[in-house]
Amino acid sequence: MASSFDSEVMQRAITLARRGEGFVEPNPLVGCVIVGEGQVVGEGWHQRFGGPHAEIEALRAAGERARGATLYVTLEPCCHHGKTPPCTEAVIAAGIRRVIAAMSDPFPQVAGGGLAQLADAGITVETGLHEAEARALNAPYLKLLATGRPWVIAKWAMTLDGKLATRTGDSQWISSPASRAVVHRLRSRVDAIVVGRGTAERDDPLLTARLENAQPPRVSTRIVLDSHASLRTDSQLVRTARQYPTLIAAGPDADESRLTAAGCEVLRLGQSAPVERLHALLAELGRRRMTNILVEGGSEVLGAFFDAKQIDEVHVFIAPKLIGGAIARSPLGGGGIAAVAQALLLKQLLVRELEGDVYVSGRPAT
Repeated sequence: MASSFDSEVMQRAITLARRGEGFVEPNPLVGCVIVGEGQVVGEGWHQRFGGPHAEIEALRAAGERARGATLYVTLEPCCHHGKTPPCTEAVIAAGIRRVIAAMSDPFPQVAGGGLAQLADAGITVETGLHEAEARALNAPYLKLLATGRPWVIAKWAMTLDGKLATRTGDSQWISSPASRAVVHRLRSRVDAIVVGRGTAERDDPLLTARLENAQPPRVSTRIVLDSHASLRTDSQLVRTARQYPTLIAAGPDADESRLTAAGCEVLRLGQSAPVERLHALLAELGRRRMTNILVEGGSEVLGAFFDAKQIDEVHVFIAPKLIGGAIARSPLGGGGIAAVAQALLLKQLLVRELEGDVYVSGRPAT
């Protein structure tokens, strides 16, 4: 039976796990805390893809103090040889007496086997403590395993009257510098950033993460939805394609030669209908083991993902500005819904102020 102390320690492990966000994918985020004689003797988290797992980091920190201790971990310890040896062997060798895992790992080569191996070695095994939080933490990893598709994060900045830009298309800058800094942090933890050709040509973005701290950000693939592969070669995206990976998701009849010569990868999707190409693109990104993608727009691209029911998380920056205009675009284009009762309801809401902007994030209720 888990105690309040057990609960506090597992929450600490979950907090540690978040530190790996943007560095460990497509692996899961995992945190671990070891407690001996009522005191924390070791902590660790999975810090980078291919590096030591959380349990190994915590066991190294604990040293001999791990013998007879309790190990708290947010995900079932692995029991197979991958890029690193099995964590279960290290846990057993360290003399851990009790293991509390928030949840089992559905990865086929683990899937309960790690917990069974620990139990067979005489270790007391418990699961389910803060499982809901652990699942929410690793929702992108779980989705990729279950569906073969990445977690889709939709982001936009808009005025208080719900506009992405003025009637002339001007949008720089709707949001505050603090809001834009948050966007760069979002970019720094995803595998890809998606825009449409219209946004790419109108705003001429670089779509890279520019952070103030010294830690180099994740290099995300820039993806442009461009049916005819007609993006201008003098755009920032094409001019920097040899420096930052740039993927043009095109239709079956697109001429790829011009953009491939400039260093872009042109992915010709065989499906004729745009919605079918969107699904095919997500399947391909999943095949490439991309775990998180950030969809930045514009209106039609965001609307296409919304209509296809392919939005898993939303980040919205609302500026206290009014610009009006009947033809000024709202965030979600596409077909939309017919009745308010069909609206996508968000849960796990977080709301805060950023230099006057209101920042709202959440996930669709299931």
